[in-house]
Amino acid sequence: MVNSRPSMPATPPSRPVGVLQLLALGLNGIVGVGIFFVPAAVAASAPGLGTVAVFIGTGLALLPAAAAFATLGARFDEDGGPVVFARAAFGDRVSFLVGWVAYVSAFFSTSAVVVGLTGAVAPALGLEGTLSRRLAAVGLVTGLALVVASGVRLSARVWTVLTVLKLLPLLLLLAAFAVARGALPAPAPAAPEAAWLRAGLTVMFAYQGFEIVPVIAGQVRSSARAVPRATLGSLLLAIALYVGLALACVRTLPALASSPAPLADAAGVLGGAALARLVKWGTSLSALGIAFGMLVTTPRYLSALAAGQRRLGGLDRVSPAGVPLRALAVTWALVSAIVSLGELAELFALSSIAVLMQYGVSAAALAALAGRRRLGLRPRDAWPALPTLAVAAALVAFGATAREALVAAATVLVGLGLLRLAPPRAGGTARAA
Repeated sequence: MVNSRPSMPATPPSRPVGVLQLLALGLNGIVGVGIFFVPAAVAASAPGLGTVAVFIGTGLALLPAAAAFATLGARFDEDGGPVVFARAAFGDRVSFLVGWVAYVSAFFSTSAVVVGLTGAVAPALGLEGTLSRRLAAVGLVTGLALVVASGVRLSARVWTVLTVLKLLPLLLLLAAFAVARGALPAPAPAAPEAAWLRAGLTVMFAYQGFEIVPVIAGQVRSSARAVPRATLGSLLLAIALYVGLALACVRTLPALASSPAPLADAAGVLGGAALARLVKWGTSLSALGIAFGMLVTTPRYLSALAAGQRRLGGLDRVSPAGVPLRALAVTWALVSAIVSLGELAELFALSSIAVLMQYGVSAAALAALAGRRRLGLRPRDAWPALPTLAVAAALVAFGATAREALVAAATVLVGLGLLRLAPPRAGGTARAA
């Protein structure tokens, strides 16, 4: 039987992650490579001020999902996020499948980001051959994993610095736009025939990332306060940033829909070649930040699903420095093997469905736990569940492809096989290494 009380032990003073570092982790998860290119795709479906309206409306539509994660995250003082939410509400089987799909998606996406990053910077580093690029990708994964293995304290400093560095070019672009906006032509009004749904789906995936905040809750000081603030705060800040960037692109680039690199092109208009180069390098910094953040959080999906009622080779064990070292080693080995294969952008195929599964299951968990008045929740606390489920259902119905559905189904089947093979155990809590 699942414990009816929240897991909220006294927070030890050694927990290294504070609310600002957790906020940086959420922003790092949201502000990825996509925002550097998404405005052009959105403008093709909703030109003129319609582009800005889509960024505003889509961000607001995701606030209930962030509220659901914030409400549940305040009540679980342990790593795992959606995995532990599902375990409390629906038991070990559902929790295992959620964690498994999230984990597989995360290490595939990490691999794709690393391959893309090394391919982008290879010419500047003099890496001409395919073999040298693949070795560089493996070396990058190994270096990042070694930093993560050293402990959460150093990792928090690294992801915070990377977040600041990746945001700096974007903030400079906004500053240049603020100075020049009076001299720019007025934007075209939103077109009534705009393809709003298609544009909204494009932006929706650019806003994803706040869901990783509760995944590291077990390493956070005063997590009951810090996790909700960082979850909601990261999305709200991303909305403000994205809306400003979208407006800058609309005002600066009359042919925004045909721009291959809209943020860099807008920076070139507003600040010249120097600012354009800085924004282009910001793309690589964003990829590096995403890769590092994924290596911090991805092993925690694995360790959280291993902390259930099945024994998985001690993958739930956490070092004194707050790192699930065995889960990290497995993740490093898998990612290294994948990146050595070369160009694999198709590995993103599972990522959207995996995130939507986390949204849907977490919303359903909130509704179930609130309905049972568990963890101090009351029925009125379940208000984010219905709009979150509606958003997830719309994205699955209109955004997911048949290929993504097949990959997700195959992943679930493999997870069910692993669940049957894993021997049961009596306990379900993480143990110190």
